[in-house]
Amino acid sequence: MLFDRGILNKGNASRAVIIKTFVTTDLQKAIAEYYGLRCVETLTGFKYIGAKLSKYERELPKNVQPNYVDLGEEETRKLRLSHSSFYVFGGEESYGYSGADFVRDKDGNGAVIMFCEVAAYAKSRGQTVDELLDETFAIFGYFAEKNGSLVFEGAEGASKIKQLVESYAIHPFSEILGSKVTSVRNFETETIRDTEGDEIPKEKMSIFELENRTRIAVRGSGTEPKIKYYLFAQRRPENGKFDSAELNQIKSEVEEKLRQLWDWLQEDAQSRLSRSQE
Repeated sequence: MLFDRGILNKGNASRAVIIKTFVTTDLQKAIAEYYGLRCVETLTGFKYIGAKLSKYERELPKNVQPNYVDLGEEETRKLRLSHSSFYVFGGEESYGYSGADFVRDKDGNGAVIMFCEVAAYAKSRGQTVDELLDETFAIFGYFAEKNGSLVFEGAEGASKIKQLVESYAIHPFSEILGSKVTSVRNFETETIRDTEGDEIPKEKMSIFELENRTRIAVRGSGTEPKIKYYLFAQRRPENGKFDSAELNQIKSEVEEKLRQLWDWLQEDAQSRLSRSQE
């Protein structure tokens, strides 16, 4: 709609940005790439998205910064598109959305308004929200996610979580269910930068990308006695668009792939713990 209204165009799209966390759906990245927007990934937590927005504000001309918060949305948008970055949308797993520069944390009220706009847009086209989402999948590809966790209580459990996290760093996967691992990123030991060149803070998390475009992130919970797994799978249309029958079939296949992957990861985790106790 930003393009339909003339706010964004091919000339200024590169100044627009979507911000998501590393463990949030890659559908957001696919949409950003399609329209020529930047997609910046952060660690989990809206404080990291808020930090990016503060950075963009500091990039504005010095003379407008003192009164920036008093300016209207239309005026600040023009400033951001001319001098800095226009924030379109931000989201994180497992919940939380913001859709404006003046909302620098996840905001339920703003999210409800945005959803109402989506629902109204779908209705104007004679669609339900689910039908609009399927149309999005048909164009950009079907993206599905599955979260899992293994709970280990007490001091012994904390030791097991530590062993598993270290195991993935020392002995990373090389192949999973017949698909080779093409990329491994260890956020604790490596210096990792986002697409804007900013260094990502250290965190005990590893992300594995497979040749079939499956992605797995593993991290210990900071608040609960568990290790968390984030599983991502996708299927892109080969001929530019899925038809409805094909999309339904792909949904079933991708979701089955995620189920098998989670079963495999649980067995692998138990095997890693058993080997560490030998």
